[in-house]
Amino acid sequence: MTLKILIIIPCYNEQASLPILLQEINTLSLPEEYELDKIIINDCSKDKTSEVGKANGAKVLDLPCNLGIGGAVQTGIKYAIKHNFDLAVQMDGDGQHPPSELIKLLECQRLTQADIVIGSRFIDRKGFQSSFIRRMGIRYFYGLNRLFTQKSIYDSTSGFRLLARKALNLAANNYPDDYPEPESLVIFSKANLSIKEVPVTMRGRLGGKSSIGSGASVFYGLKVSLAMLFSLIRN
Repeated sequence: MTLKILIIIPCYNEQASLPILLQEINTLSLPEEYELDKIIINDCSKDKTSEVGKANGAKVLDLPCNLGIGGAVQTGIKYAIKHNFDLAVQMDGDGQHPPSELIKLLECQRLTQADIVIGSRFIDRKGFQSSFIRRMGIRYFYGLNRLFTQKSIYDSTSGFRLLARKALNLAANNYPDDYPEPESLVIFSKANLSIKEVPVTMRGRLGGKSSIGSGASVFYGLKVSLAMLFSLIRN
C-alpha cells in the first residue's frame, strides 16, 4: 500500500534558503511505498518567498494575512486532510531540517505506528545545537512538558515533526497559534496520542534570520508556558 506524505513548509521571508531546501527535497529518494509531495505556506512574506517556491516546483499557498507559525502549519494540515494524505511532515523553511533526515522519522513511524514523531537534536547531540540561551530555554520546556505530560521529550521546541492521521485530525481543529511546538505536545498527550522522538542531525539556517531574537526569548518563554498551562486545564 502506498502512503502519501505531504511536507509542509511554513515560510516567512525565506527566499534565501528555499532554493537549496527545495532542491534537496526534489532529489530525495524514499522507499517505494511512500509517495511524496510538498507545499509552502507563505505567511504573508515581504520578500520573494512565493515566487522562489513556485520557480522550484513547489505548490504555494499565499496567506492573505500573517497568521504566525501555528496558523501556517495548521493551514498545511488542513490541506493534507482535504487531499487525503496519510502523513504530514513539518519542515522549517530556513533549511535547518535536512530533508535526508526525513527517512529516520518515517522509519520510526513505520516501526512504532506512532501518531507523532519528533526529530530531536539532543539525543545524539550531533550537528547544530542552537545557541546557549535557546538550549537553556529548551531544557526548561523539557521540564515543563515532563510535568504536564509525564513524557520525556528532549527537543519539545523542534519544528521537525511527523504527524499521522489521528494527529492530523486533532491538529486541524485544535492547534496553537503562536510558537506551537511545546503547547501542541500537551494537546496531543491529553488526547492519548503516542509521541516518539528520534535523533536527527540538524544544521544552522541557510539564510534569513530567526523570528525570535534574544530580547524576545523571555517573553516567548512566559507566553508559551502560560499557553501550555491553559491547554492542560482546558476541557
